[in-house]
Amino acid sequence: MPTIPATPADPTTPRAGHTAGGGDEREDLTGDAGGSPPATAEPGSRSRGVLWRILAPAGPQLGVAAALQAVASAASLTPYIMVAELARELLGAGPPDEGRVWTIVLAAIAGLVIRTIAMGAAATVTHLADADLQLRLRRDIVRRIGRVPLGWFTARTSGEVKKAVQDDIHSLHHLVGHAVLDLVSAVVVPVLTLAYLFWVDWRMALVTASTLPLYLAAYAVMMRGYQTKIAEMNDATNRINTAAVEFVNGIAVVKTFGQARRSHRRFVEAADDFSSRFRLWVEPMTRIEASAQNAIAPVTMLLLVLVAGTLFVSAGSLPPVDVLPFALLGLGLGQPIIGLGFGIGAMQEAREAAVRVAAVLDAEELPRAREPVRPRGHAVEFEGVGFSYDGDSGVLHDITLTLRPGTVTALVGPSGSGKSTLSRLLPRFWDTTRGRVLIGGADVREIPAEELHRLVGTVFQDVRLLRLSVRDNIRLGRPGATDAEVEAVARAAQVHDRILALPGGYDAVVGETAHLSGGEAQRVGIARALLADTPILVLDEATAYADPESEAAIQDALSTLVAGRTVLVIAHRLHTITGVDQIAVMDRGRVVQSGRHEDLLAAEGLYRSMWEKTGVPEETR
Repeated sequence: MPTIPATPADPTTPRAGHTAGGGDEREDLTGDAGGSPPATAEPGSRSRGVLWRILAPAGPQLGVAAALQAVASAASLTPYIMVAELARELLGAGPPDEGRVWTIVLAAIAGLVIRTIAMGAAATVTHLADADLQLRLRRDIVRRIGRVPLGWFTARTSGEVKKAVQDDIHSLHHLVGHAVLDLVSAVVVPVLTLAYLFWVDWRMALVTASTLPLYLAAYAVMMRGYQTKIAEMNDATNRINTAAVEFVNGIAVVKTFGQARRSHRRFVEAADDFSSRFRLWVEPMTRIEASAQNAIAPVTMLLLVLVAGTLFVSAGSLPPVDVLPFALLGLGLGQPIIGLGFGIGAMQEAREAAVRVAAVLDAEELPRAREPVRPRGHAVEFEGVGFSYDGDSGVLHDITLTLRPGTVTALVGPSGSGKSTLSRLLPRFWDTTRGRVLIGGADVREIPAEELHRLVGTVFQDVRLLRLSVRDNIRLGRPGATDAEVEAVARAAQVHDRILALPGGYDAVVGETAHLSGGEAQRVGIARALLADTPILVLDEATAYADPESEAAIQDALSTLVAGRTVLVIAHRLHTITGVDQIAVMDRGRVVQSGRHEDLLAAEGLYRSMWEKTGVPEETR
């Protein structure tokens, strides 16, 4: 019977590089960012072609394993055939031929030995091939995702990436390690069995094989619309996951407003919908499968053989001893074919997994400079920059902006105006669709990636800390830094005392013995950026969701961080950027105003309108 796939990965998994509570312009970072959307299974020959492409490196080993399994399958029939032949020799007319008797016995023993050796060798080869393939694919995927634009990750959840790297590659294990051998056995055993039985008596062979077409026809009916039904089940499962997570995550809100019953009802409705769909699909298929398997069950085959054998023997057209081969081999004729159904199910699952793996392997890499250029200085220029995620609808339009060394430039504007997108073009999360981004006169696309990372640092609201010690999390900014240097930047980031208070201090592991608040994690991120000491800094306002005490500490840390650097700040609170050197006001993907705070307030325009909506007292302007 076709297998029902496991529940899909939770669709609510946080996006790679983001944590709950991040509040920047997510609408700028979704959609078709950085490449094609996550892959889904493709129908027909296309997905089969993708599967064969993924399996190609293991092809020679699988060919050897298939040949060994064919030998093992043939050898596994030898003892049964030899028993039948021995009975025919011993029970036939006249005295038995002793030499032939011993030949039959030795052939049966040889069959058992060959089967054991060949089957063990085939399984060893497929599992070695599977291990080599998984290692190769994981290395290729890691190598590929190390070369894609950073924006590629914002278009995918961390669960999707993990599924391709871990789960989908593991889904290929059953196909490579087991299903190929099962498929070979499912073909070789029935073919050789029927060939021998037809050689004994073609009439009895036809009777013995008469129920096989019934099973195959029933299986074809069960497989009709399989892919469509699987897609429906996955969609229904996704709705259950979404309803469940929404209910759990929002339980405080829904209870506060007395909507717990309503939210719970949405989950129940989604679960009932899945149950109904699943039952409507599986119930008739289960009945068909039960009938089909009964048609080729050993007891059914035995009944056919005995009835037909009795009739032929009674009619004098078949020696009684010739019934024995059909009783011995006919009983197991259907079992490999039942295994064939599970092998095809594994093939379907592997095809879907291969499509998702191939989508990652085919992700477009960030183009590398053919003739690398070294920047002269740290001035940043946006020259006529335009950008589109999908190549059709523009997100940024003709932006020209200069960031002088040692100054702070703030990007402000309504949500969705393109601030985050523009800031991410500087460290090459994506490449511009039109225009250029220059550092020291050099196009960022012509600067070697390693050099660009040494030039441009980023600190965002949603800091990502790895499951490492606090010391090693800070040291990511410069792996060779000494303990004294790590502690120095932690002091500058106003987080040294908090780290010392952790069990184990700087050796406390994040997520285990080190549990940091959002503001504390942000200061660890700032310490990391200080240690990296990049001359250019992209800073998403770090205090948008901090409490007053944390905000003051973070602001002090930021003051140390930005000193002497070329800084681009994405600002959400206007009162935090009144003293910057330049403010660029964005609206609908364009820079509509630029200047200092006082000048922009004096002029009519979007900035003044935004400032007046903040409710800041007049004397602070």
